[in-house]
Amino acid sequence: MVLVDTHADSLKQDARQVLPAGERTGVGTLTQDKRLNLLKVLPGLLVSAGFIWWTYIRVGPNGKRGFDAATFHQLHVVAPVWLVGVIAFSVLGYGTRCYRSYAMLRSTGAKFSVCSRVFMTSLAANNVLPLRIGDVMRIFTYAADVNATPSTVLSTVILEKLLDVFSLAVLFAGTLHFGGGVSGHMQTLTEAGMAVSTVGLLVMVFGARAIEPLLEKIFAGTQNKLLKKLEHWLLLAVDCMRQIGIVGSLMLVVYSFIAWAFECFMYVAMAKSIGLQSDAIGPWQATAEANLSFLIPSSPGGIGPFELACKDAMTRHGASAEAAALYAPLVHLWLIVAITAVGGGMFFAHRLHQARREPLLKEIETLPDTLP
Repeated sequence: MVLVDTHADSLKQDARQVLPAGERTGVGTLTQDKRLNLLKVLPGLLVSAGFIWWTYIRVGPNGKRGFDAATFHQLHVVAPVWLVGVIAFSVLGYGTRCYRSYAMLRSTGAKFSVCSRVFMTSLAANNVLPLRIGDVMRIFTYAADVNATPSTVLSTVILEKLLDVFSLAVLFAGTLHFGGGVSGHMQTLTEAGMAVSTVGLLVMVFGARAIEPLLEKIFAGTQNKLLKKLEHWLLLAVDCMRQIGIVGSLMLVVYSFIAWAFECFMYVAMAKSIGLQSDAIGPWQATAEANLSFLIPSSPGGIGPFELACKDAMTRHGASAEAAALYAPLVHLWLIVAITAVGGGMFFAHRLHQARREPLLKEIETLPDTLP
């Protein structure tokens, strides 16, 4: 596969860039190169700060800021029983995503418990570390745990992202037909994008064998590194679907929709628990819009874009801007804390079981330079 070694080098370099100075080989002083590496993290933090300012600090056309102190003091749980739903639907949603990860790797003989641990650990790491280090660890450090090569795990990660974006795009396009504040032009663009995504996914499912040589032919004449990397990622995803088969690939689509439906119910339960008033579609569109906002490069956990997208969707469907501005970080805080706690717990339990004492950040230093 093209540019496999180059991609591996890039991932390892990104992983090392976030290590503390004392845990990197040959690091004694802050050289110019190291300063540049640290600056790579800065744009994401600035993006998050900009979104937070726009959502909560900026004075809007109504003369008010996004954060309203009076609404904050009035915020409380009005229906505790719905908190059970928040927990239950979160478990069901991420449990389904764990099973989807297991289904992708079933041919390697990996156990469901192992696939779940690796998946949740990577999500937890992505929440607290920059540069998507969780995905890097999943591809390199934990590939052996699921009896697979790093390139195989990379193909499942890419396919997983494609399935999530497709599912959320369908959900977002469907919910745009309800509520207000959406122009016909935006609806048309969204539906066109959804149609293209649907056709692309169907072609990948039913014509994986035919796509592979076609993609190689399309990218054959280019020497652009970004296009070559895109070719590499697409070929890995297509190869993964080809190995899984048509029935297996269709089931992955089904699992994806089920997982995001459970997450939608979690958003509904959270709104019910604090008495947030909106129409029935609001939490569903908030789920799609907020999670699609992770496509915007920002700080770990997607802080900033998530809050603005979630607030925007809820206000579009009848919620007050002040209440929606508090609902968004409440949902986000729950997701970050719950995922990080569960994934971190699985990580430390496994390390204790394996009697491993090497610090996590030192494990990153051992990442291989090339893929097999």
